[in-house]
Amino acid sequence: MKIAIGADHAGYVLKDVVVPFIESLGHEIVDVGCDCSQSVDYPDYALPVCDLVASGEADRGILICGTGIGMSIAANKVKGIRCALVHDLFSAKATREHNDTNVLAMGERIIGPGVAQEIIRIWLETPFSHGERHLGRLNKVAQIEQPVALKSE
Repeated sequence: MKIAIGADHAGYVLKDVVVPFIESLGHEIVDVGCDCSQSVDYPDYALPVCDLVASGEADRGILICGTGIGMSIAANKVKGIRCALVHDLFSAKATREHNDTNVLAMGERIIGPGVAQEIIRIWLETPFSHGERHLGRLNKVAQIEQPVALKSE
């Protein structure tokens, strides 16, 4: 898979740790930055990752900031993105099986590198269950992204 990854100043250290791990699993990385501890704005890194995923240029995306909260909020504003903030192994698996998430958000200040790597491994390896109830729910979520038709007066 081609994985787009981005981080802000509070997540770039963890990003730099997980990139070689993801590559060791056989995946290609598109790293959109950042690579410094100077304060930057997380939407500036969430958007390029999500655009790559939404356009199909990347199969999945990973976003890292201090808590993962800001990145997940920004990511879920992009049409076609289903981003989950994950800090445990059970959620990593469930969010793929039940929600078919295409972007993963994590917080460097919340989890360590070992847990982050295991979350990523599980998230990348877990398939979507394709169950009828899950597909129905995802279709309802996709309808939320559609523009609301204005009532004619």
